[in-house]
Amino acid sequence: RTLGVSVSMLFSHAPAPTHEAGYVVRNGARRPIGSGEAGLVEELLSPDLTDDFEMVHSTFQPHSRIGEEVTRPTQEVGYLISGKLDLVISGKRFTIHPGDSFRIRGEPFEWINPYDDPAVAIWVIAPPVY
Repeated sequence: RTLGVSVSMLFSHAPAPTHEAGYVVRNGARRPIGSGEAGLVEELLSPDLTDDFEMVHSTFQPHSRIGEEVTRPTQEVGYLISGKLDLVISGKRFTIHPGDSFRIRGEPFEWINPYDDPAVAIWVIAPPVY
């Protein structure tokens, strides 16, 4: 079973130059996180996981969905950059468009991308879950 992670992603995480470590994450040097099994490709935007939150670049592949509803003890805020994404938060369904943001506070949620284009979001999660 494939994890949905490209070969280039496996080798793209190069150590940051010493003077940038802990401060800057360059495009193309992001650390892949998550399993990618549900059609979700995630990369860590935060330099590391030592803060009270993490920032994640999430790409939801076309015609994909999370396998089951998720509830986690976090506060999460997302911002959709491109595409469209359906979210079900505490049983309420929303269609998120580019420029929209959303919040999840320890509530059950699921995501669905029934559309023909990938949906790309920036997701901030506290405390970190990866």
